[in-house]
Amino acid sequence: MTAEQLVAQYSKNETEQPQSAKQSDLVINGPDIAGQEQILNSGALALLESLCSQFAGDVPQLLAKRKEKQARIDAGELPDFLPETRAIRDGDWAIRGIPEDLTDRRVEITGPVDRKMIINALNANVKVFMADFEDSLAPSWQKVIEGQINLRDAVRGDIEFTAPATGKQYKLNPDPAVLIARVRGLHLIEKHIEFKGTAIPGGLFDFAMYFYHNYHQLLAKNSGPYFYIPKLESHIEARWWAKVFAFVEERFCLKPGTIKCTCLIETLPAVFEMDEILYELRSNIVALNCGRWDYIFSYIKTLKRHADRVLPDRQAVTMDTNFLSAYSRLLIKTCHKRGALAMGGMAAFIPAKDEATNQQVLQKVRGDKELEARNGHDGTWVAHPGLADTAMAIFNDYIGGDKTNQLHITRDVDAPIRAADLLEPCDGERTEAGMRLNIRIAVQYIEAWIQGNGCVPIYGLMEDAATAEISRTSIWQWIQHGKSLSNGKLVTKELFRNMLEEELVNVQNELGEERYQSGQFAKAAELFEQITTSDELVDFLTLPGYELLTA
Repeated sequence: MTAEQLVAQYSKNETEQPQSAKQSDLVINGPDIAGQEQILNSGALALLESLCSQFAGDVPQLLAKRKEKQARIDAGELPDFLPETRAIRDGDWAIRGIPEDLTDRRVEITGPVDRKMIINALNANVKVFMADFEDSLAPSWQKVIEGQINLRDAVRGDIEFTAPATGKQYKLNPDPAVLIARVRGLHLIEKHIEFKGTAIPGGLFDFAMYFYHNYHQLLAKNSGPYFYIPKLESHIEARWWAKVFAFVEERFCLKPGTIKCTCLIETLPAVFEMDEILYELRSNIVALNCGRWDYIFSYIKTLKRHADRVLPDRQAVTMDTNFLSAYSRLLIKTCHKRGALAMGGMAAFIPAKDEATNQQVLQKVRGDKELEARNGHDGTWVAHPGLADTAMAIFNDYIGGDKTNQLHITRDVDAPIRAADLLEPCDGERTEAGMRLNIRIAVQYIEAWIQGNGCVPIYGLMEDAATAEISRTSIWQWIQHGKSLSNGKLVTKELFRNMLEEELVNVQNELGEERYQSGQFAKAAELFEQITTSDELVDFLTLPGYELLTA
């Protein structure tokens, strides 16, 4: 059945209802994808239409509030804790509670909703797999629909995959990890579905489809419809999600709090509203997460007009720097005070084939995870199954065999963490080597993304959109504030363009002529150049990238 036939059938079903029933306002513009009629059935579309009718119209207003706040910061204001919500921060309250299968999250693995990836991740030595429709997925219509099919099959336990090249077969082990779906952020649309002539919020589509097709099976397995919510910037946005959850729970006659979510604190504005975010979502939320790579990107983006807050090379901005350490410790203290788990950040390393190199990789992962566990995080992220054992061993040591988390660590002895601590500038060099590395990474990532791959191994790291965002915003900020590199070169648009041209040659040499010529590197470089030399910072590279993405 084509997309047009499917919409016609859905509209027909609606018109067969009593005269008072309203004809569908949903229109599907996407190409026909095998199996989409199973995902876009009448029940799922009815839920999506109801959600769009109730909530889609609020999203432009929420995004406008972001711009208003950013304009004040650009004019000189610095982010701070909200005086009007002090009573919430000082109040004695807690979240509703944590389901049993989410109390132990000491290691989580993340990745896109690729069929093979889902099987390998659910089979890994981890507690949770976060299936990602956001930063590690380039959301072509095909990837989005196939992702929902794959997750539906995984929940039912009958997902299998045979590698075309080798014939190797993949299937689920008897006791897979707990599944959590990360939906798209509020800034992202799903252009292939319109409601009353307007493209709908991508996250609302992801949420509706995953919930509708899986909630019954998940609850029957003593689990539930669990979600990761990304890119929040305020408690007002958290309130919007709380209303969405409550609406769906009531519609499907579920107990309040059946839907559970974890919110990523990966924007600078959100770190000042963590108590408020937990409070707004207190019926549904179970944890906050240190989305640290996007947090660094947000630090740059939010403080982009503040010349005294310019960051150095990306490699110098580590979790032991003062502003990131304060962020981690405040998140732990805030979560544990309210009975919520505090998840650590991503280890993006990929195991190396060379044993000596691999030992260096594992040592870096150990150091990172020991810092998180020692701080009091209840769990952490890895990007590759080969790092799961290392991370698990460290958190096992800190949590022990008689506990499932570190909720008992209150950090009450810490000195109060002030706004100045969260905003403290970071020392370090701006090197030519660092700038050139940023260029090579960003070009390769953007090229992969616009071809439909949002999770890309580059120079020993599994990169998602956050890496490219840091790379291009760092250079943008250096240009805007007339910063010099450690060798004295002034960072200008001309210098960047010259380096981009030179690094394209280096990328071509590294990848080989055939791979380079068959790719989209010229188009990627053009987009990278446009958003890096623009006088106004583009909020997210995935917004113009989405227009280049193959349908």
